[in-house]
Amino acid sequence: MKYLFLLGAILAEIIGAIATRQSDGFNKFWPSCIAVIGVVGAYFLLSLSLKSGMPIGVAYGIWAALGITILAIIGVFFFKEPLSFIQIIGIIMIVGGVLALELAKAE
Repeated sequence: MKYLFLLGAILAEIIGAIATRQSDGFNKFWPSCIAVIGVVGAYFLLSLSLKSGMPIGVAYGIWAALGITILAIIGVFFFKEPLSFIQIIGIIMIVGGVLALELAKAE
């Protein structure tokens, strides 16, 4: 269950981030509402994941790494935002660090 809550938190955060981009600095009503609901929902679901026994370092690491990776991909394909080689390396390093946290937990 803890991973299901975490997946929900990641999806809510992604929705909130995209809505924040679309809100025009919180000047558009509906995207602003969706942004706030997404971020609050993300933290609520993260709290349920932690309550279910997931360590905070692992949960936050997975949440951040997947959120960054998915949002970067969405930015490239849907918003035509550039992604440099160094940024790609940085994302790979973030994901690698989270994998190291997860693998170290298994020992």
